[in-house]
Amino acid sequence: MLDSIRDLAPIVGVIAFFQLAVLQQPIPNLFGLLTGTLMVVIGLTLFVHGLKVGLFPIGESMAHDFAHKGSLFWLIAFAFSLGFGTTVAEPALIAVANEAATVAANGGMITDTPDEKESYAQGLRLTVAISVGLAIVVGVIRIIKGWPVQYLIMGGYIGVVIMTAFAPKEIIGIAYDSGGVTTSTITVPLVTALGVGLATSIRGRNPITDGFGLIAFASLTPMIFVMGYGMVL
Repeated sequence: MLDSIRDLAPIVGVIAFFQLAVLQQPIPNLFGLLTGTLMVVIGLTLFVHGLKVGLFPIGESMAHDFAHKGSLFWLIAFAFSLGFGTTVAEPALIAVANEAATVAANGGMITDTPDEKESYAQGLRLTVAISVGLAIVVGVIRIIKGWPVQYLIMGGYIGVVIMTAFAPKEIIGIAYDSGGVTTSTITVPLVTALGVGLATSIRGRNPITDGFGLIAFASLTPMIFVMGYGMVL
């Protein structure tokens, strides 16, 4: 908990400085702010501890077991399912998809009805989840084959630039933000553990140089897929 307090202290300090020194106004709803901060400290403490004792170990152990099983099909199926499942459950993506649906309805891109907005948000979430699942598959194959990560990343961003030139301008910002929100609280620990565990289990692979990089793919592919989703709609 002391580590969580230390990590949150700069945020609290920035808010307090600008509120009191720059805006020169009292902090509104101080009791609610302090109560919320305490809840954040407790939640962050439990979350980080849960990562250490739960998510990281299970991700690494499952990657190790699949590598020793020797079945490429089941390893790829697990990688896709992990990427898809964690992204669909990502709270940040749910929030962005719902907000995008509301703005799209207000802007006249879709009909302003609850069903239409829910359909738009659901389609956006599924598009991002599929793209992340495929990204994790590509990352797993890269680890197995030993491909250099930089060339795949360069090729991916070239694809992003090309898609940006053809995608509707209304979807470009949403697509770029979708690449960021996918790499959040649920996706990152499990995907990182998968990469490190797989690289540790395969002979000739280095966990430092080969085990990391899956998150970069998970951030990249949603941009391309969401712009494609906008072009289709």
